[in-house]
Amino acid sequence: MRVFLRRTVRNQRPARAARPGANYRSSAYLPLLPWQVRERRFRRTRLGRRGLDPEEVGRFLDRVAGDLAAVHEALRDSRLETARIKDALRRWQSEQAQRAHAGRR
Repeated sequence: MRVFLRRTVRNQRPARAARPGANYRSSAYLPLLPWQVRERRFRRTRLGRRGLDPEEVGRFLDRVAGDLAAVHEALRDSRLETARIKDALRRWQSEQAQRAHAGRR
């Protein structure tokens, strides 16, 4: 049994500062939100044909693929940044431990 809940707060993309090499998107473009994908319905094809309008489905799938690519890129960037910060923290901790050890002598 499916239960559909109306959310009072819409999913929003967090604001982020422009960075060199970032993908440009028009301010008129609004990324797909999970509820839009779940609630999307396609028109039936014209008389004599069965199924959904292939062009409409194709356009929608292209949009979903683009948004997923952006999410995966952001996730990759986040993981790289996390690894960089962890490495910097390890180096700093090692330096602090060496200084503390040298101070005891």
